Amino acid sequence: MSQPPLPGGFIVFGPDSNCTLALCPVQWSVYKYRPSLAANITFIVLFAIAMGTHVVLGIRWKQWFYASFMSLGCLFEIVGYIGRIIMYNNPFNFVGFITQVVFITSGPVFYTAAIYVTLSKTIKYFAPEISRFRPEFVWWIFIPADVICLVLQAAGGALSTISSGSSQTGVDIALAGLSLQVVILVLFCALLGDYLWRYFRSDNARAVGNNVKIFFTFVSAAVILILARCAFRCYELSKGYRYSDLITHEGMFIGLEGVLIIVAVFFLCIGHPGLVFDETTLNAVSASQSDAEK
Repeated sequence: MSQPPLPGGFIVFGPDSNCTLALCPVQWSVYKYRPSLAANITFIVLFAIAMGTHVVLGIRWKQWFYASFMSLGCLFEIVGYIGRIIMYNNPFNFVGFITQVVFITSGPVFYTAAIYVTLSKTIKYFAPEISRFRPEFVWWIFIPADVICLVLQAAGGALSTISSGSSQTGVDIALAGLSLQVVILVLFCALLGDYLWRYFRSDNARAVGNNVKIFFTFVSAAVILILARCAFRCYELSKGYRYSDLITHEGMFIGLEGVLIIVAVFFLCIGHPGLVFDETTLNAVSASQSDAEK
C-alpha cells in the first residue's frame, strides 16, 4: 500500500505518488533534496568511459570474465544514476527511486566477483605454494557468497517496490546483503593481505617488477574502497528509506558511494590482470582452474 495521502490528497511516496515539484515541497520527498543533475551526469559519463576501457582491455588481453563483470557493474551504475536524474526532474518519482536503489546498490557486487577471480588466478600464477588456502577456495566460497549478496540486495529492492517502500522486510533483506558483502570483503582483505605479506617476504618477490607491484597496489586499494563504500551503505540503510535522516545528505552519498566506486573501477583498470599476466600463462591458469572447478 502507498503512504496515506496528505492534506489535499497528495501522496508523496510509492507507485501512486501524485506529487511534483509544482505541487509539493521537495522536503516532502524521500531524500528531501533534488539529486544533483551535474553530479549524476558526471558519474554516468565516467562509468561509461570506465566500461569502454574495460571492454577494450578485455578484448586486448582476452580476459572475458573480468571484462564482462566489470562492464556489467558499470552498466548497473549507469542505469542507477539515470534513475537519480529522473528524480532530479521529479524527486517524488517512485520508478526513479527504486531504479537507483536497486542498480547502484547492486553494481559493486560484479566488481568484487571480478576481483575474487583475479586473486585466484594471481595465486596460481605467482606462488601457490605459499598460500594458506587453495586458489579454488575463492571459487567455492567467495563467488557463491557474492551471488547471495546480489540476490539479497535485488530481492530487498524488489520487496521495497512491491510494498511501495513501506516494508521493513525489504530493507532488512537488502541490509543483510550489504552486511554479508562487508563480512566477505573483510575476510577477503585478510586473506589477500596475508598472501601478499608472505609473497613479498619470500624468494619469489626478488624478481618482481614494478608492474607487478602496481598491480597489487591498485587491486588492494580498490578492495579497500569498495569495502568502505559497503560499510557506509550499511550505515545509511540501517534506519530504512522512509524515516531516516541518514539518506538526506547528498554530499555524503556522492563522496562515499559515487566517488569511492568510480575511483575503485578505474583502479581496477590500472590493476588489470592483463597488465601483469602474459596471455599464454593466463590461458594455462584458466584451464587449470576450470579443471579444479569440475
